[in-house]
Amino acid sequence: MKLNRVFLGTVAGAVLLAARLLADDATPTNAAATPAVYVPDLSHAGGPLPDGVLAWDNILQATDATADQAEARLAFNLTNVSSGNVVIMDVHPSCGCTTAQLPTLPWTIPPGGNGRIGVTVNLEGKSGLLFKTIAVSTDKGSKTLMVRINFLPPVITTLTDAERTRGMAVAKVDRQAIFKGDCATCHAKNIQDKYGPALYAAVCAVCHEAENRATMVPDLHNLKVPTNEDFWRTWITVGKPGSLMAAFSTAQGGPLTDIQIASLAAYLNSTIPSHVASPQ
Repeated sequence: MKLNRVFLGTVAGAVLLAARLLADDATPTNAAATPAVYVPDLSHAGGPLPDGVLAWDNILQATDATADQAEARLAFNLTNVSSGNVVIMDVHPSCGCTTAQLPTLPWTIPPGGNGRIGVTVNLEGKSGLLFKTIAVSTDKGSKTLMVRINFLPPVITTLTDAERTRGMAVAKVDRQAIFKGDCATCHAKNIQDKYGPALYAAVCAVCHEAENRATMVPDLHNLKVPTNEDFWRTWITVGKPGSLMAAFSTAQGGPLTDIQIASLAAYLNSTIPSHVASPQ
């Protein structure tokens, strides 16, 4: 019996020693050397960003654009005016034509630190007054920035009275003559890769928006017939035989592709709404 007690005591001592050694191995020899990991406070991320956290140069950035401009570039500058870090978690533009340029997310801005969020807007096929928003989400709350782009009126080529009279005389004989010789300078050149408002300014406005518009050239803003996209597409494509209105389609000897004509028809239909009701 005494031998058994000695054996059991030896086993228990060995188990205790092993447990102590395992505990010693699991404890870091230098706990202070473990690097601290910054965990952003997201408790307020879903709400609006309070004042006194980020100061912006402006929450609305505006610019002008021309009809043939491919894109607009703007920027928002910010400063962390709080006493702690601010972490920008996400920057989300309102649509796919708008992109934001900024450092890799999450982006930590220390107290007093500055930053810049660039914004690029694709202007293809757009006109008038354009608004875009950019939602900025941080660990302290969210902020909505806004971009406003104003498209300037197209620059219309002006002709002298002598040039206009000569051009009309030629067009009366051959309406397609505006795409030949000197006339092509105003009606057929510099139109590659132009669509919508830029194309209208290049080939249509020279006659229809002229300050001294000829009486036989209709005012497109006051037509006496109902209009729609098909109406504009047909007139641009085949024109009107026996008048000064040429056929602009390449299939008819004109300079415009089907895609360019479609862009013009869509532009005219959206900017010059019909003033006459369609017949029932």
